[in-house]
Amino acid sequence: MAITLDAQLLEILACPSPDHAPLRPGALDDPEADALTCTECGRVYPVRDGIPVLLLDEATLPGDNGTSDADSA
Repeated sequence: MAITLDAQLLEILACPSPDHAPLRPGALDDPEADALTCTECGRVYPVRDGIPVLLLDEATLPGDNGTSDADSA
């Protein structure tokens, strides 16, 4: 299921990592995923019940196979 966020909201959301890049809907391998992907670092943030979870600990990095940053620390 593709996420539906207000275009204005999506325009102002940014990755919370130090580079603060814009986010795009979907995941790298699944454009229909309930997620937002950073255009700079590639972190994928889940969207739960229509609410983006923009926490670095909840994000997955490309190639992590579903593990979060906290799991790799």
